[in-house]
Amino acid sequence: MAQITVPNAQADDPYGYASRTHATTIMAAAGEFSKAVYRDSGLSLREFEGARMRTAQINGCMICRDFRAARDAAGIFSVGGETPARMVTDNGPAPDEAFYEHVARWRTSSLFSERERLAIEFAERFAEQPKVLSADARFWTRMHAVYADGEIVDLAHCVAAWIGLGRVAHVLGFDTVCMNFATSEPAQ
Repeated sequence: MAQITVPNAQADDPYGYASRTHATTIMAAAGEFSKAVYRDSGLSLREFEGARMRTAQINGCMICRDFRAARDAAGIFSVGGETPARMVTDNGPAPDEAFYEHVARWRTSSLFSERERLAIEFAERFAEQPKVLSADARFWTRMHAVYADGEIVDLAHCVAAWIGLGRVAHVLGFDTVCMNFATSEPAQ
């Protein structure tokens, strides 16, 4: 249920309604941030999806948990039917369903590479204990052994977008239709 007043005619798209009528500049910037994550991330699709799925699990967003970048991102981030020239979905093979089913068990599953496992761990700890993560020298030694600085910055911003925008959607009661946000246009 939306936590702001949304006209009945707009009830199926409260995020779209909010983006057209409230804090339009901020909502437009949030939409661009979300689009940039999917267009510009250099992470492999499996690393990206592992971190995204762990974030979705922590945030509790059912739509985000059902979302599959390889299947859904092009449709969400297309403009006028045009798919962006570059998307994270171009960054290697898509995970299978077993991959998604094992994300919550990343510590013990044998399905993940070291980089994928670190991306999932990073997302989990970023979401749940950012101060502890920041100060964990052992983690950062492991991270720097397999990720370049630019990749770490990329991952951090992807996770920040998913956590922040996912929580905005959840707190405002928009998370049942949050996929509409990416394509909503602000009022002129």
